[in-house]
Amino acid sequence: MSDLIHLLPDNIANQIAAGEVIQRPASAVKELLENAVDAGADEIRLIINDAGKSLVQVIDNGKGMSETDARMCFERHATSKISKIDDLFSIRTMGFRGEALASIAAVAQVELKTRRAEDILGTYIEIDNSQVKKQEPCSAPTGTSFAMKNLFFNVPARRNFLKSNASEMRHIVDEFIHVALAFPEILFTLTSNGQEVFHLAKGTLKQRIVQVMGSAYASKLVGVMEQTDYLNIYGFVGKPDAAKKTRGDQYLFVNNRFIKSAYLNHAVMNAYQEMIADQSFPLYVLFIDLDPAQLDINVHPTKQEIKFEDEKIVYAFVQAAVKHALAQYSVTPTLDFDLDPAIQQLEAVSKPFTSENIAAASASNLFHTFTQKHQAHKVESRNELQGWRQYYDPGAGSGAEHDVATGQKENKTEPDFLEVFANQAKTSPLDITDETKPVQLHLSYIMFPTMKGVVMVHQQLAHERVLYERLSDAVTGKPVATQRSLFPATCMLSPADTTLMEELIPDLKLLGYLVEPFGKNSFVIQGTPAGIPQGTESQDIEKLLEAYKHFSPGVACSGKEKLVRAMASRQSIKTGTSLSDQEMRNLIKDLSLCRQPNITIGGNPTYVEFGKDYLEKLFSRP
Repeated sequence: MSDLIHLLPDNIANQIAAGEVIQRPASAVKELLENAVDAGADEIRLIINDAGKSLVQVIDNGKGMSETDARMCFERHATSKISKIDDLFSIRTMGFRGEALASIAAVAQVELKTRRAEDILGTYIEIDNSQVKKQEPCSAPTGTSFAMKNLFFNVPARRNFLKSNASEMRHIVDEFIHVALAFPEILFTLTSNGQEVFHLAKGTLKQRIVQVMGSAYASKLVGVMEQTDYLNIYGFVGKPDAAKKTRGDQYLFVNNRFIKSAYLNHAVMNAYQEMIADQSFPLYVLFIDLDPAQLDINVHPTKQEIKFEDEKIVYAFVQAAVKHALAQYSVTPTLDFDLDPAIQQLEAVSKPFTSENIAAASASNLFHTFTQKHQAHKVESRNELQGWRQYYDPGAGSGAEHDVATGQKENKTEPDFLEVFANQAKTSPLDITDETKPVQLHLSYIMFPTMKGVVMVHQQLAHERVLYERLSDAVTGKPVATQRSLFPATCMLSPADTTLMEELIPDLKLLGYLVEPFGKNSFVIQGTPAGIPQGTESQDIEKLLEAYKHFSPGVACSGKEKLVRAMASRQSIKTGTSLSDQEMRNLIKDLSLCRQPNITIGGNPTYVEFGKDYLEKLFSRP
């Protein structure tokens, strides 16, 4: 039998290896920008065509390469950063493995122009599918221009897995922002299809954050600066009132490298504990500098996941640094120990506690509860507790309630719920008539009786299901009616959100939003869905974009489906909203007409029915 194991041809081996490093155009953007930074450039320009599918070009004014280095840089694992294994634990540069250019050359057509300051002529190299097609001297400015064309031209199956241009462009913008935030002393520009999207001038970190995220953040940033023998932490966090309902502007860097760490994110969130609402997320751009020997960045192909030698120490320092910054800028809540003068005027404070008062208090059951039978372990019997009201209200105890505001006693009768249930009994869980009087509980649940028992509806989840089915019908042929705005609102977006908005405009029109481009990074909102209150169109669009960007349905779904789900979640009646009887009845009727009324699209129940038998068991009735 012949041998079965053989070596792969170089071009196939390179393509397989490239799959680990170059997954989409944004992967190449990240690698090329980091190479430009490592080259010492202070001006880096990124040029994109067709969302990177036809062109990704990075031009820098760094130190350039010699003719030999220009040729060697395309070889696998060719690097100037590592010469021995110990070097892996002292990495200070962005790239070090020597994989990026070889991987790009394996799945694209590449053109390289580079020149060092001391050289008269530069070097031009053209590579196609890892094969050098041309190499010759050329005239070129100091620095390097690297152009990647027709990504995955030789691997059509991989190209088919790329998303829409708008989706791929969003990934490119994300990688661009990661590098640009880390190096505010470098000028960065991003041009897409001939139009400049970003122009980030050199400046301070705060200036760079404002350039990227918008001028609205200029007054919402709190500086963080902590220096220790183990590590240094610096950057900015947002004031609590800048927190959003979606996980958005959160950036964490270790030794100037963007990383993802749920563990350290938890440290920041803990620092904001009790300062922001539940399910809100603060803004932060934080940098951690520490000895490279204390971490391992060589654990993931994209280097966005790293390992710390002692995560607990880093966690504690991050949490403490953010807490200190918030306290220093007087945005943490403080306790006021000054007694209100009005309280001092009360008789209980101003008058002496007489011997008669002491005797009356000592004779009470309440006093005995705290002074006898091991104090906290004392639990009174039901009969002992009956007199608690008389201790506070000597006029109480006759069966009538004492009205504190008027001083009058008022007789009240409890409603006979069994009688209500019998009179309002229904034949199906969601069959409700105009005579039914639903009850709203905790501004979150709607309860009403049926022949079989009682139904409790979650108002927000129920409304989400209703909106989801309506909006799903809208994008498949029944567009939502649009109400034109008498005074159209203008919405200014960040460059990243501008790209997303351009992708969503056609689908938003089907859902009732009429949005049109209005200059650079600006849009005019000509109309909104019928029935949606006007006056907050700009804020509504911005919040919808945030919800869309960070909405995680848990399963793969199309852009339209994701938009529908995000909009249904965004526009649904929230818990804490008071509803009239008619509004509750209308919601229940709308839910009953849904194709699948009992669960949300995420699988949570919209309502629960409690049968009579179950209710009787709760009260121990056989």
